[in-house]
Amino acid sequence: MADGTESARTASARASAGGAPPGGAQAPSPEDAYLERRTLRRGSAGPLLLTGLGVAYVVSGDFSGWNFGLSEGGFGGLAIAALLMGLMYACMVFALAELAAILPTAGGGYGFARRALGPWGGFLTGTAILIEYVLAPAAISIFIGDYVESLGLFGLESGWPVYLACFVLFIGIHLWGVGEALRFSLVVTAIAVAALLVFAVGALTDFDAGSLNDIPVDHSAAGATSWLPFGLLGIWSAFPFGMWFFLGVEGVPLAAEETRDPARTLPKAMAWSMGILLLLALLTFLAATGARGSGAVQEAGNPLVEALQPDGKATALSRIVNYAGLAGLVASFFSLIFAGSRQLFALSRAGYLPRFLSLTSRRKAPFLGLLVPGAIGFALAAWTGDGARMLNTAVFGATISYALMSLSHIVLRRREPGLDRPYRTPGGTVTSSIAFVLACSALVATFLVDKDAAFIALGVYAVALAYFAFYSRHRLVAAAPEEEFAALAEAEAELSRD
Repeated sequence: MADGTESARTASARASAGGAPPGGAQAPSPEDAYLERRTLRRGSAGPLLLTGLGVAYVVSGDFSGWNFGLSEGGFGGLAIAALLMGLMYACMVFALAELAAILPTAGGGYGFARRALGPWGGFLTGTAILIEYVLAPAAISIFIGDYVESLGLFGLESGWPVYLACFVLFIGIHLWGVGEALRFSLVVTAIAVAALLVFAVGALTDFDAGSLNDIPVDHSAAGATSWLPFGLLGIWSAFPFGMWFFLGVEGVPLAAEETRDPARTLPKAMAWSMGILLLLALLTFLAATGARGSGAVQEAGNPLVEALQPDGKATALSRIVNYAGLAGLVASFFSLIFAGSRQLFALSRAGYLPRFLSLTSRRKAPFLGLLVPGAIGFALAAWTGDGARMLNTAVFGATISYALMSLSHIVLRRREPGLDRPYRTPGGTVTSSIAFVLACSALVATFLVDKDAAFIALGVYAVALAYFAFYSRHRLVAAAPEEEFAALAEAEAELSRD
């Protein structure tokens, strides 16, 4: 456990470096040896790679998924929902940027909540993040299979061989090394973003404002109009789909231990990622609905392609966008695997989950943290084939983590105002309070869209909490960075009371 006289910055730096003792002549302690087998490759990521990672998490959501919100809220309902969810993510990203600069470790949200809300809060947050990052890649592998089949690539049909190939190939790249993995992700993401910009230019040439509100009005719904065909409740029901434009960007801090100068780099990369995603969301939403009409794309599996084919016939541009959609799915699948492995690594290293899961290879990759979630994801994809249900379950887990991470920022600002903050959130707790309220609203909205998915996530939570309550909370690793950081706060609080 950390000495109370050691500063938070020193403690986190020492721990993230693997806990190595000063002056190489000393024999390593058991704690140092434990952490030495659980270290990541430091300094592999700079601002560009991290910005690309933030966009990669999300970019597949621009190609499909968001449009189903038109069936819940119509154009006006989804537009308001996307605006509010964009506000939630922007506020949360600024709050997380401050927290990541304070504690730049692989624990991300778990580490922030552990300091602010204690072990239970840390575990609840980390588990919610794991639900999101294990289920989302499984869902996306199914969508990749559908794209491969629809494009006629290699004569393959969507099914378990395609899902298995995705997991084997892309986990293999991650095992090769984080630098190589992030560079691959950046290239694929750049292709997807370029295609979105080309799509927007092509679709906006056919823009017709009159086609935005062409969904029939449900006059039985309270407040129903041509812009809100399903009434005011439709706005709330569209929240989970408005999230698709931004879902995952909060995962950037999970790369903290592999980042050069994280206190400066992480806030910058998160802000740039969010700015790019807001621009892409605006262009994609308006171009797709304005070119073909909201009614035509509301149920489409690939709405951007549908928007470019008013007569149902493929064009050169629609083919390009169709192939780019596959690139977007690959980028998100690839980056979400990275995020899930780092959250699992941190929870395991601290003893919340079985400790062997945090062992790293000679190339400093958490190989079991990659292989175990990958095996679970593949099994779920091959067994259920229901990508939409898994993604809705992932969204439910995400909203829980958003509420807890935003709350962590509020608690730390009020309880520890003197804590060293290399970056400070604009607006302070007002900003994180907005994120907290909207995250709670989005959490409730998931029950309006898919009750089964919400209850599946709650079932997973119940099992995880039982494991923590009866076993792992009694076996936490005090030397883990996030635990040491929290212990330091307790020691300093004790000193101040004395």
